[in-house]
Amino acid sequence: MIDERDLELFVLKCPVIEAGLRTAVSRIHGGDSGQQAADMSTSEYVKQFDFESRTRARKMSQYYELFYMLENDVRRIIQETLEEAHGVEWWSLCVEQSIKDEVNKNKKREAEAGVSLRSESDIDYTTFGQLGDIIRKNWPDFAGMMSNQSAVSRVMFQLNMLRASIAHCGLLADDEVDRLKLAIKDWFRILAGPA
Repeated sequence: MIDERDLELFVLKCPVIEAGLRTAVSRIHGGDSGQQAADMSTSEYVKQFDFESRTRARKMSQYYELFYMLENDVRRIIQETLEEAHGVEWWSLCVEQSIKDEVNKNKKREAEAGVSLRSESDIDYTTFGQLGDIIRKNWPDFAGMMSNQSAVSRVMFQLNMLRASIAHCGLLADDEVDRLKLAIKDWFRILAGPA
């Protein structure tokens, strides 16, 4: 008989394994053809920027990619966990009104700007800090899969601080790169569940 906790851990770790496999396949096949196509379509613009900007952008792109995957994985974990516990109405039942109001403002701003909406899902309009708030508010639903609430709060706070430089085109100092790697390592340790 399969232990429910072992099954949860397996499901949560599958994206990590998949990412590793994709990286290995990409190396074998000489890179991601989608990335190569994107590089070709933007290369004429990239060449117009100075060398230092291009070098910094290349360095920071790996951290943006890492954070992109992390943040979207946190959203997926929240959505799947709360939907399983509360059904398809989880957003209206489990999210504080202040977060819903902010999400509605963001959606309205995009609609009024005439740009393509980023998503149909409300959770995709939340900030990283709000994701931590949703987990804390609904801790009983996450307690069986995450180690402890104070660890989640600490790691989410640290990741949110590091996210600012990444998302707002800053440059991470070497010690901040180390801090990012440790925070992500801590995140996966939290996902290993209670001891």
